[in-house]
Amino acid sequence: MSQDFTAPYWDPSLPVDRRVEDLLGRMSLEDKAGLMFQDMVIVGADGQLAGDDNRIGKPATERAIRELRMTHFNLLGAAPDVRELAQWHNRLQESARSTGLGIPVTLSTDPRNAFSSNPGTAAKAGPFSQWPESLGLAALRDPALVERFADSARQEYLSVGLRSALHPQIDLATEPRWARIGMTFGEDADLTSQLVTAYIRGFQGTTVGKESVSTMTKHFPGGGPQKDGEDPHFEYGREQVYPGGRFDYHLKPFIAAIEAGAAQIMPYYGMPVDTEYEEVAFGFNKGIITGLLRERLGFQGIVCTDWGLLTDGVIMGQTMPARAWGVEHLSPAERVEKALDAGVDQFGGESVPELIIGLVRNGRVAEERLDVSVRRLLSEKFRLGLFENPFVDVDNAARTVGRADFVAAGQEAQRAAITRLTETTAGAAALPLSPDRRVYLEGFNTDAGRRLGTVVQDPNDADVAVLRLAAPFEPRSGGFEAFFHAGSLEFSEAERDRILAICSAVPTIIDLYLDRPAIIPEIADAAGALIVNFGASDEALADVLLGIARARGRLPFDLPSSTRAVVESCPDVPFDTLDPLFRFGEGLGRVSLPGVEL
Repeated sequence: MSQDFTAPYWDPSLPVDRRVEDLLGRMSLEDKAGLMFQDMVIVGADGQLAGDDNRIGKPATERAIRELRMTHFNLLGAAPDVRELAQWHNRLQESARSTGLGIPVTLSTDPRNAFSSNPGTAAKAGPFSQWPESLGLAALRDPALVERFADSARQEYLSVGLRSALHPQIDLATEPRWARIGMTFGEDADLTSQLVTAYIRGFQGTTVGKESVSTMTKHFPGGGPQKDGEDPHFEYGREQVYPGGRFDYHLKPFIAAIEAGAAQIMPYYGMPVDTEYEEVAFGFNKGIITGLLRERLGFQGIVCTDWGLLTDGVIMGQTMPARAWGVEHLSPAERVEKALDAGVDQFGGESVPELIIGLVRNGRVAEERLDVSVRRLLSEKFRLGLFENPFVDVDNAARTVGRADFVAAGQEAQRAAITRLTETTAGAAALPLSPDRRVYLEGFNTDAGRRLGTVVQDPNDADVAVLRLAAPFEPRSGGFEAFFHAGSLEFSEAERDRILAICSAVPTIIDLYLDRPAIIPEIADAAGALIVNFGASDEALADVLLGIARARGRLPFDLPSSTRAVVESCPDVPFDTLDPLFRFGEGLGRVSLPGVEL
């Protein structure tokens, strides 16, 4: 079977529905099954398509396209040179266009525009403009800024052929220990709802079209309330619990996303416990996907599972069992069957279309059921304009990615999102800093810290100390798991005492990077100034400390006062820890957002 460029599905003057039906009628079972899988892919050496020896253990890219008939891929890893990336993308599309019916590739990516990224949950920014992480956007409480960020990222994505964003992540940070909080908009459902509306509008526009990047909003129905804060990437964190009865609170942002036109939604790995729903992972859960998402909330777009629900695999050197929580006893084919029955359209992180082919040929799944999902997947490709022009202009990509105005706006947002929680009005730690003093530094990775004064190596020789620290966590075993900052929110006793000793020896400014809340009552009391950030460069912090830039962020969640308060709180209930040290919305550079109760 080969493409006929005179066929109706190639005619852009025809309605999308007619083009979809024409193409669907020409597709083999193998074509349909391949369309329903999306797996990771990397740029090969010198911008070539990666072969079987690729470092991520996936099928060679050419084989995935030509033999497995796959046309959705998730670009993994840091971007190479922009021209090389654009040329690689065009080679990818050339391979797809010359195969079978010529169905173009939809290329997706995790977030790529945060200054500080965790490679377990986001890609490194590399040449792309660098903004604060989602928590930093939430700290600014400015939907117009969020839309500007999303539009800038959209233009950068579009220029290199990235047409699907595996974000936004709109889970609510109601369990402070959860490792995935860093990519959320924080704890408040109303604030998250306002920001996700702007986010989707910036990436997609008012409707999905030829200049859009389709968004995959995640993780339905809200991945925040994890038992003990553990993450369901791992078996020990599979349970999602609602002891406070606030299931519907976590739905609010998804309702807003659907109203904003969210094109795709991803269910999470977790399995609900002690609710009205079946105790199986959300990707297999018919009550959640069909009953709640489709029927109650009216979502008509694409449902794609989170990555790796069907088969075991290896991620970053760590063997990972399939996240088939609640259905571990089922075979991979039976898991596919259950997910299809639940209402899933596509399987993420997998390259096993033979499982669907076998189910259809064995009479377990009707081919008509595949057609329902294939229509949705094809419709998006047509609306994105991929059939008319799947290729990118290499020169335009080089001009667009990292464009000066995008970079400047991202840097400005980094500075603004920094959140000042306490400050002294007198002494060496008073802000703005005077650069004529001796300064002891920790955590600076560039020369920007030298702008703060004459650098000394011993805090006892300093007039002021500036410490850049990261929120505490309990290191896990290694591999992929090591990227999940989970467990205790407190510094170890030894590290806490070391920090306090510096604060005792010299007036000290603490800058704490928060990818989730931290418990720091003693440190907050001892510091001359306590500042937190959500992805900010050394240069951004230096500008704030010197008074060159204004930090106006506000906390996107509560900071608990003790571990006991966290343990005794309900993981599904917002603002539920007793007597928090700092409250949601606190910050010395206050701004307001109408409609959000603070």
